[in-house]
Amino acid sequence: MKRIAIFASGNGSNAENIIRYLRDCPAREATVAVVVCNNPSAGVIGRSRALGVAVEVMSRQEINDPTIMGPALERHGVDAIVLAGFLLMLPGFLTSAYRDRIINIHPSLLPKYGGKGMYGCHVHEAVAAAGERETGITIHLVNERYDEGRVIFQASTPLEPGDTPETIEAKVHQLERRHFPAVISRWLADF
Repeated sequence: MKRIAIFASGNGSNAENIIRYLRDCPAREATVAVVVCNNPSAGVIGRSRALGVAVEVMSRQEINDPTIMGPALERHGVDAIVLAGFLLMLPGFLTSAYRDRIINIHPSLLPKYGGKGMYGCHVHEAVAAAGERETGITIHLVNERYDEGRVIFQASTPLEPGDTPETIEAKVHQLERRHFPAVISRWLADF
């Protein structure tokens, strides 16, 4: 069984959805071994612990320190990493050690609205301001550059005139809930 670490910084709705999906999946080919969080007040901490998943709360400095982060992942037997609302750039030692075994979800149809500083509401605000007729999610591998890893999956949703960043966010969250856990499961089966 593959063991994954979820890295998250916020509320944790995607993390909870992934944990439940993998736990309840009949094939049980993967499990969430640990959630790594850089924000000690994030909702993902309580959500994960309530589901029986170990949590490591680490500062940016600890995450960027290979003598701390590496052993933490080894303790939990981590085979792959899933970024689910994680707001820090991963250090090079992690992207090297887990090459092609780190996946991220981005709340737009990359390459549009990607890169440094483009996350969450910033993306939805940019999509609304540009008058886009559609948006969606991109699930991609992680490398050393923001949002430039190989795309694994995209799903789109139409936008209506007058959609606000909030209504766009709600549409994107529906896509995340529907697709992210299943894409992760298929991706894990490939290695």
